[in-house]
Amino acid sequence: MKDLIITDAPEKEPERQLYFIEKCREWVREHYKDRKPTMNIKTFGCQMNAKDSEKIEGILSKIGFVGADDEKADFVLYNTCTVRENANLKVYGRLGHLKKVKEKNPDMLICLCGCMMQENEVIEKIRKSYRFVDIVFGTHNIFKVAELLYNRIVAKSQIIDIWKDTDMIVENLPSVRKYSFKAGVNIMYGCNNFCTYCIVPYVRGRERSRNPKDIICEIESLVKDGVVEVMLLGQNVNSYGKTLDEPMSFAELLEEVEKIEGLKRIRFMTSHPKDLSDDLIRVMKNSKKICNHLHLPLQSGSSDILKKMNRHYTKEQYLDLVKKIKENLPDISLTTDIIVGFPNETDQDIEETIDVIKQVEFDSAFTFVYSRRTGTPAAKIVDTVPESVVKERFDKVLKVVQNSSAINAKKLEGKTMEVLVEEQNDHDESLVTGRLSNNLLVHFKGNKELIGSLVNVKLNECKGFYYIGEMVY
Repeated sequence: MKDLIITDAPEKEPERQLYFIEKCREWVREHYKDRKPTMNIKTFGCQMNAKDSEKIEGILSKIGFVGADDEKADFVLYNTCTVRENANLKVYGRLGHLKKVKEKNPDMLICLCGCMMQENEVIEKIRKSYRFVDIVFGTHNIFKVAELLYNRIVAKSQIIDIWKDTDMIVENLPSVRKYSFKAGVNIMYGCNNFCTYCIVPYVRGRERSRNPKDIICEIESLVKDGVVEVMLLGQNVNSYGKTLDEPMSFAELLEEVEKIEGLKRIRFMTSHPKDLSDDLIRVMKNSKKICNHLHLPLQSGSSDILKKMNRHYTKEQYLDLVKKIKENLPDISLTTDIIVGFPNETDQDIEETIDVIKQVEFDSAFTFVYSRRTGTPAAKIVDTVPESVVKERFDKVLKVVQNSSAINAKKLEGKTMEVLVEEQNDHDESLVTGRLSNNLLVHFKGNKELIGSLVNVKLNECKGFYYIGEMVY
């Protein structure tokens, strides 16, 4: 490729990245001649990471790469998670495998990005032990993937570009959606909560909200493209708008999203209990589009543990909030996150958690054993509770959660409810799988032409965490 040295790239975004996309397209045409190069993107972690991967795939597709099912592709990218340390170990293990693949195909490009890359010790390890990795970037400059690829082409050596933080939000770059009928939409980035067990604020940066007009324009464009359901994404959507020049609350944003014609369903996550407002409850109560589901992480039912976690609410405040929610939204499906085994947790602390589960009657819960995360305040606490005791407590909590979930799911058996058909069933091609407003799955007879449609389904049989149903015409 001629004249690789760049002197005329625009400074302004996204024009700069569109420029580098075109430069990389030229390189692809010359380098791969009569074939299209392949890419394989592996996403670890949360829905924010999944959304980032859609943006990366969109940019790489525009450059000329096509998807591949395995890691023998021309371009392999790991979008990493670092919430738990074993997630890091998993990536290192897979890199060991990739090294052997690259030895057989030296032209292969390997890229690492995401939360794990925001850790200094990880970057030093990559510099020293993983020199075969071509491109490394973090969470703040996902939009730069074309420019970084071009830099790798020019330099012919490892490119590492890590930003400690940013206030930039770059819009209007290509994106590839996994589903044609539903989409995630970032409304904010970063987190200001600093829970003592969590690494996210350190790797995702401080909160910054997108301009509401940009959010509405994106959703309107998605609806025109066939999307009927959106998931509004943020580490804590309840604090949306605080960084805007003209502040707008999350409740007010939802009211604007509600007005979009053609949009049928609105979901959002995650809500932090400390700042879930009365206005939000009111908007949910009056909405015809917001799904009947609220994910409200508890983490622990013990006020003492909650204080050590820096969660900014007590057991009593959480229960009062739930009472208010249920008084206004009696049919709401409440789900949560629970951590068992926070350092020095006692039997009484566990009983407090179980008490909350029984009072709230959660529809489901993501229940985790506490994982010590280097770099967080909680990692410095000397823990005196044996693993065997934590395991016993976890099993005890899980049993209560599962009992609550089963009872709630059984209540809907025999009812006819609206379902968004999402895919053909993996195990039986005569069935399709859809999702209720409360986020539970339903399997029923149907063909793939139904995918993306909202249909009425009678829930004939509850199977604990999903239903077997039949479509009602």
